[in-house]
Amino acid sequence: MPDLIPDGKITPLDAGLLDPLTTIVSAAAAAILSIRAGALEARTKADNSPVTAADHAAETVILEGLARTLPGIPVVSEEAMAAALPTALPADFVLVDPLDGTRELIAGRDEFTVNVALLTAGRPRLGIVAAPAQGLIWRGIVGQGAERLALAPGAPTSSARQRTAIRTRPRPRSGLIAAVSRSHLDPQTEAFLARLPIVERLCCGSAFKFCQVAEGSADVYPRLSTTCEWDVAAGHALVVAAGGAVSTPEGGPLQYGRVSARFRVPAFVAWGMTEHAGQDGGSV
Repeated sequence: MPDLIPDGKITPLDAGLLDPLTTIVSAAAAAILSIRAGALEARTKADNSPVTAADHAAETVILEGLARTLPGIPVVSEEAMAAALPTALPADFVLVDPLDGTRELIAGRDEFTVNVALLTAGRPRLGIVAAPAQGLIWRGIVGQGAERLALAPGAPTSSARQRTAIRTRPRPRSGLIAAVSRSHLDPQTEAFLARLPIVERLCCGSAFKFCQVAEGSADVYPRLSTTCEWDVAAGHALVVAAGGAVSTPEGGPLQYGRVSARFRVPAFVAWGMTEHAGQDGGSV
């Protein structure tokens, strides 16, 4: 993918995986839209979060695709984890949220995504986020760059109509634009935002907020309420690949693959400006 990596430093492993993984995500996006056109069959899970037939259809597509593309690599996927947690994970594994933003899907909004991340030693190194209803995919490799594709759901990566390199923007003099959750804006996040020079808020659902930071349309995305690793990992990799950072609210690094914590992430902040994210910016 020469237009993504101008300096040619991409590793052979990731270079060979990015397009096949993107095609798998595209197929999952098509599966979601197909179900969306009919009956969603929504129900409430034990944790009081919603799930639909579209979640399960997308997960089936992704798990089958990953089994062919990455045989032997463990996959931690949201719906599968409801049945059984792994006892341990090796250094390399995949985190999958087959449909992030199920509430938005049920509400008839277009703010839902498909998230796939490849991790090594607890840190995301490759992330893909698709917005099926918009026909867009954001993807990146940490240390190598990031881009946005215009790709019809279900089409292979080679059919992308447009490829645009993306990068986080420098701190604006006029104040910061914050991406905030439509469904999970809690008092702790409000207090965090109150300490920043915010001049505008972009309110939406799902991992789309990471994409806004990565492409420079937002400067910060905080979430100080608990979420799950599969909600965060792909966006984390994307933001860092685009030049930003993702950290704990205190500026420390996030760690993934925490089986003992049931893959919970207590809080995080995604920054377009790495100088705000602590000593190492939470980067990978």
